[in-house]
Order: sequence, then C-alpha cells, then structure tokens
Amino acid sequence: MHRQVVQGFVLFLVLIYCNLAYSQSITVGPDGKFEKNVLSVPYAFYNESFGFAGAYAYAVTGWPQKQSALIATAMAGTQGSAMGFLMGKDLRIPYTQRLFLDAIVQAGYFQENEIYINGNPDFLDERAGSNDSDEDDYIESDGWDNFFRLRFKYLLPIGHGKDQIISTQVVDRGLLVDGATGGESWNPFVSGLTYFEMKPFYRWQEVDSDEVQENVRTNGIELSLFRDNRDFKMNPSKGSALRLKFNRDFGWLDSSNSWTVVDGEFDKYFSLGESDWFRQRVIAFDFWTAYSPTWNERSNADIENGAPSFAGATLGGLWRMRGYPSQRFSDKAAIYYAAEMRFIPRWNPFDGWPWLQKYIGVQWLQFVPFVEVGRVAPDWGVERLHEDMKWDAGLGVRFWAKGLVARIDSAVSDEGFGIQMMVAQPFQF
Repeated sequence: MHRQVVQGFVLFLVLIYCNLAYSQSITVGPDGKFEKNVLSVPYAFYNESFGFAGAYAYAVTGWPQKQSALIATAMAGTQGSAMGFLMGKDLRIPYTQRLFLDAIVQAGYFQENEIYINGNPDFLDERAGSNDSDEDDYIESDGWDNFFRLRFKYLLPIGHGKDQIISTQVVDRGLLVDGATGGESWNPFVSGLTYFEMKPFYRWQEVDSDEVQENVRTNGIELSLFRDNRDFKMNPSKGSALRLKFNRDFGWLDSSNSWTVVDGEFDKYFSLGESDWFRQRVIAFDFWTAYSPTWNERSNADIENGAPSFAGATLGGLWRMRGYPSQRFSDKAAIYYAAEMRFIPRWNPFDGWPWLQKYIGVQWLQFVPFVEVGRVAPDWGVERLHEDMKWDAGLGVRFWAKGLVARIDSAVSDEGFGIQMMVAQPFQF
C-alpha cells in the first residue's frame, strides 16, 4: 500500500469521529450549542504494507481554542512498518488576531512501497512516471518517510473576514442553515475569506530497494494566496475557491536538489436545490495545473532541478486521478479537470440504528458519481496537455459523521480499479 494511502487510511480512522473546525469557524447545532469532543481509542487493521497492525488514536476538538483541534496516532504492524502522526488545526497564534497555524508532523518506516521513479531494470528505455510510462515501471522499496509542514494563514480584513475573524456556522442535520462565509458575490471585498499563506516544509524519503538506494530530502517554503468564496467549506453548495501557489526548495541545508513549482487550483459549485428524493443536489467542478520552470531533463533521462515525485506536477492517488496509484504520474507540467454530481438523499439508514448513531452521528450520506481527466507533460502547452489525456470515472460515498465529511471514492481507469479513503471533500483540501 502506498504511503499516501496509508496516511489517508490513518486520518480516515482518526478523524471520522471528530468535530473539526474549518476556516476559523465554529460549527454549532440549531440550538447554538458547541461541545468539545474527545476521542481515545485503540484499533486494528490489515494492509499489505503493515500486515496485521495495532494502533492507538487520540483527538480533541474545541481545545486549546474553540475553533482548533489536535489529533495524534501511532501504529505498528507485523510486516515491520510503523508510524506516528500529529496534527494541529486552526491554532490561533498567541498575541495575534488574524494569524493561524495548521501543523502536520509524521515519522514512519514503511515496507514494500511502490514508487514511480527510475531504476526498474525492465524499463531502461523510458522515464518512470511520464505520461506514456508503463504501469509496472516502479520500484518496490522499504524505508523511512518523515516530514513536517507548518502552514501559517493570515486572514485579510476583507469580505466576510473584515468584521468576523472566527465565524459561527449553524448546521441542521449536516446542512448549513445560517452563517455562510462566501458565495454571495465575486467581489473579494464583499464576499468570502481571503488568506495569505506561508508554509515551511521538510520531507525525507528513504528509498531502499535492490535497484535504488538513495535518500531524497527536500526543504523550502510555499507561498500562496487563497480566496475561499464557498458558503460552507466542509460541504459547499455554492460559490468558488481559488488558490495560487509558489513552491521553492533553495537547495539549502541537507536538500537533495533545488527546484521551483508554481500551481493553481479553481473549483466552482452550483446548487440544483432539493427534490422529492434529495435534500441537496450540487454540481462541483475543479481545475488544477502545475509547472516547474527549473525542471531540466538530460539526454539520459535524469532530471536536474525537478521536484520530487511527491511534491510537484503529480497526478494519482487521494486528490487527483483517483483511479490511479498514488503519485503514478509526474513531470515538468500537469493539468487536471474533474466534475462531480453530489446527491444527499432524504433517506438515512443510520437513523434505524440508534445504538450506532450514538457513537458515529451520521447525519447524511452523499452519493457522488464523478469523472476526471488529466495528464503530465515535459512542457506546459495547451495542445500538448490536452492530447492523450488519462481518465477515470467512479462513485464516491461520503458521510457527515459528527461534523466531519469522510469519503470513500472508488474509480476505474485504463490501469485498473482504485479505492481512496480520506477526510474532507477532494477539492481545495
């Protein structure tokens, strides 16, 4: 199992019970009450990377601040894989009003990971991860994968963020009824939340296989401007969001390479209203593209000043091209389109199981047919990026469980069938 899928599996298990706050907002019920939630639970699972595994998860929401959350988990398996994970969400920096922090730290050792990099002796005449590469052109590796990311978010005093830094959103049975933070106007001075974001990052990935032994280290900074004009981030029904990012590894300290990547994402939502069968019907569109101006491919297919496969113009896995393995495609440039039709039926089978509802609190199910197309390429050009595109199509089942959207997306592509589990809707995570 790929590392990214393992991380998604971990978050799915941990967070499905938690009432996380998003966009510096506090979610309350129709009675206006907010409660701190605590999760402390051992659990077990099985997959190819861990074998049979035991784990423990602890999470608290509404602490140390009402809009914040802390989550931690640790696990170890019979195959020799083990990891620990810690996340803090929407932590307001002391002595500031508009500056918040999202922090993620992971330390883990993983067995039998499929990594799409050069080194497989059966495919010496192609570059692994390219658009035309063979689906079996990967190496199977053991090794460490450690990282941290610190996203500092400054809320600009415009739009909905002008007068209310931490908003209160009233939710009835999982649907927003009051307190929308966007979707009213295209004008950022009138509607939505706008952030300037800065994210220092570090990652060390050890590759240890029969063909390749190397340590990939990257550290640097990501700068972004995020315009969130959605009415309700956890499950938008109208509005849009735009994020523009600049990523730079300067080659300092122990970095393996210097590189630059710029990318942008835009998503848009249209509500079709209610019907006799459905409480909510929404069409969602997403567009994303990335380009690395420093990427240089030598005649022997070696890459100079290119981002690691997990950090640049990459497709496949939890977020984009869900019918393909994690980080299946990577190159100098990439483009991606997605369309989803999100249906929330009036029927909720969990209402018939009150003993279970007491623990998981599922207030709606959402059924989501979706299609995706995209490709990577050795240069950014409209014609190049729109020929020989990859595709997948699938069906997602998503749950509003104790104030959180948890999703299970299954998709089929020309390379097989994939299942992705994660928290939150897939766009602008």
